[in-house]
Amino acid sequence: MPSENKLSFILASQSPRRKELVGWLDIPFEIIVPDIEEVSELSIPEEIAKDVSEQKAQAVWDIIEKTKSEELGKLYFPFILASDTMVCLKEKIYGKPKDVDDARRILMELSGHQHSVVTGVSMMMLDPVSNEKNIKNFAVKTDVTFDPISEEILENYLKTGESLDKAGAYGIQGKGLTFISNLNGSYSNVVGFPLSHFVTEAKSFLKLEKGQRWSDFFI
Repeated sequence: MPSENKLSFILASQSPRRKELVGWLDIPFEIIVPDIEEVSELSIPEEIAKDVSEQKAQAVWDIIEKTKSEELGKLYFPFILASDTMVCLKEKIYGKPKDVDDARRILMELSGHQHSVVTGVSMMMLDPVSNEKNIKNFAVKTDVTFDPISEEILENYLKTGESLDKAGAYGIQGKGLTFISNLNGSYSNVVGFPLSHFVTEAKSFLKLEKGQRWSDFFI
């Protein structure tokens, strides 16, 4: 790409973990939170995650079209990053728990088993060169194994409150490590966003060449 016009990086998420991880790239960004139901008619976890993440990106795109219609494609070129994470045990999919009792149920079902953390990622941008809307989706899966969780460890973990805002009712970066015995794949994916995979995919999406920097593309 790059052209004399640069992209405005927008993170379509209110997750503090995603905000922190994306912040490590040292690219200025703003946050616009999508308001959607987060449902999909698809059945394969990777496809569901990509579908929902694209819905989030599109919802933010729609907000931008309404608020910056006069500037869009002239002075303002958005680059929207959205993602959706779910936990899967065989055919069962877990999102965020409704309450502490739901978190307890989820953790006991995952106890002693290997499950998968699947994240769908969507990039949507208005290309400053072609003035076309481009979309790229991908999914990342990480396998996580839990030891059998004792009642004492379970109740102590639930008291932390870490369960309530996380898919699968746990976080790997906190006291959840007391019952996580093995991980195969991206650690940051389990934290909340597959950062290294995003870097690779974004470089391809932006057609970033050797010697070019993020700052060549973003405001």
